Amino acid sequence: MRDREPARKATPPVIVVGAGHSGVAVAAGLRARGWEGGILLLDAQKETPYERPPLSKELLKDGAPDESAVLRKEKFYEDKRIDRLSGITAESIDRKGSAVLLSDGSRHAYHRLVIATGSRARPLTVPGAGLAGVQSLRTRDDALELKRLLVRGARVAIIGAGYVGLEVAAAAASKGCEVTVLEFQDRVMSRVTSAPVSRHFEQLHERHGVQFIFGAAITAIDGVGRAERVVTADGTVVQADVVLAGIGVLPNQELAADAGLECRDGILVDGDGRTSDPAIYATGDVTRFTSPIDGASQRLECIQNAQAQADRVAAHITGQQAAVPEIPWFWTVQHGVRLQTAGVRHPDDDVIVRGEPAGGRFSVVYLRNGRLAAVDTIAGLTDFRPARKLIALGARIDPRLAADPSVSLADAISTRPNPTDAVPTAARI
Repeated sequence: MRDREPARKATPPVIVVGAGHSGVAVAAGLRARGWEGGILLLDAQKETPYERPPLSKELLKDGAPDESAVLRKEKFYEDKRIDRLSGITAESIDRKGSAVLLSDGSRHAYHRLVIATGSRARPLTVPGAGLAGVQSLRTRDDALELKRLLVRGARVAIIGAGYVGLEVAAAAASKGCEVTVLEFQDRVMSRVTSAPVSRHFEQLHERHGVQFIFGAAITAIDGVGRAERVVTADGTVVQADVVLAGIGVLPNQELAADAGLECRDGILVDGDGRTSDPAIYATGDVTRFTSPIDGASQRLECIQNAQAQADRVAAHITGQQAAVPEIPWFWTVQHGVRLQTAGVRHPDDDVIVRGEPAGGRFSVVYLRNGRLAAVDTIAGLTDFRPARKLIALGARIDPRLAADPSVSLADAISTRPNPTDAVPTAARI
């Protein structure tokens, strides 16, 4: 049994570094779970913490307001006695002294420290990457600048065909831009989905005028004073007024690494969010953890995981039981078509298509050793909710029945989960 953390008046606060989804959720979760001690939330930005998913979706649309929804209203922080310092970063951690040194020179002791520093856009490193007109998209300022540049007739080159790149491609095309997506792999969203889904979205974009160049290795951005063209290794040249680099993210782990915490492309945490220092937790995009489903080491960049991890951290600090988290899920909307994914697909999973992609609405289920491991639903959610439950149960699925969209996934179970099987039935991250 864990010791319950006392909340004495003299106890230093829980300090949360980072005010994204996970950091704010930790602070809110501590209060919701009865933590009466101090909470200090450090926010590198000066704005009230805001929602990130709309930045590459709604905010770029013509006529959309420049403000995105806040995570919590200012009054919430006041009411919950959460001290929020904005425009402040944590510069270093004094682990022996249980204190954090901030960018304003102040030093704050902590009872427990939570690192929720998130991730940043992976930068382009080719010549010309610093030219004006070369953008990334991570903050609201990034989105507003991009929105200003996406005007009718602008030539837009997007490097990377992941979620962000394709969402921006859809927004740019809808505004009358000439859009070219350059992708190193041979299909879109190759890291997160299978070929049938990739081809469906590639064709969707093409119908809206987006052009693709696959197998593109970017070697330079050329221009005088600002970006004018993108050059690839095979000599292809794409004229561009705007270049968006959507090539993934890097975890903001430097604060932890400099303090000697174990990091490996993310801060390593256990199932309760604890780092290699038991007084320091980490949560959200910046973490790497072992999946309870299949034992894989992974980082998950999604709101659902950020909030689930935050709950586990708040629960552990207050000595309570964490809620049973959901199976991780993700979503994107491109040209009005929603792709919703539950579970984490592996490249060697068996792929079964349910329905006819040409009809625009279908699902793809992924079986791993006969068990339902993940699902993609395109323009429909009929399979989504039951799939989440079946993934959590580690349900075995009959491939023949799963391929028939007239048969519900629940009726496609071939055998009930065996508690002696290697895959844990309690895997509900």
